[in-house]
Amino acid sequence: MKTIYILLTRTQSILSRTVRFMTHDTYTHAAIAFDEDMHVLYSSARWDGNNMFPCGPCREYLHKGFYARHKTPCAVYALQVEDDVYDRAKAEVAEIIANQQQYHFNIIGLMLCRMHIPFRRKTYFFCSQFVGEILHRSGALELPRDPCLIRPSDYTRLPQLKFRWQGYTSQVKRAFGGNLI
Repeated sequence: MKTIYILLTRTQSILSRTVRFMTHDTYTHAAIAFDEDMHVLYSSARWDGNNMFPCGPCREYLHKGFYARHKTPCAVYALQVEDDVYDRAKAEVAEIIANQQQYHFNIIGLMLCRMHIPFRRKTYFFCSQFVGEILHRSGALELPRDPCLIRPSDYTRLPQLKFRWQGYTSQVKRAFGGNLI
């Protein structure tokens, strides 16, 4: 058995503040990680931590970019999966990241998600949709609805995901010392 981690955050970016205002959700961003210290996270977000555009599927790092400049509340959830499922999830992410330039941020889908209107475009994702697609495609998790209708805070209510920790992104590594399980 291996563990897939979901990191939920709420930054002070314009988009995050807008999402929070519209949804009143505690968390406005979701990312997926495959290592205990969450050295590398994967999501659909800004490609450059300093600029809002361009954006789409990307790597994120807790120790640099937007996270490093701001005190960002977060929560960590863990999902135990079989080794082959873990490998499929990593392969799905690797395939998307390798072809990153073909993908885009699903801003229309993000707005329609709030209204519970599914909007899919083949190469477009918003953050929680990206995480949901990876979990769904790999067989790691059966979602209660289409990934394009999953919001970051929805992950807090999935019984298969086990809550591990809450705090700030700057504390993640110190809090666990690489020991999230």
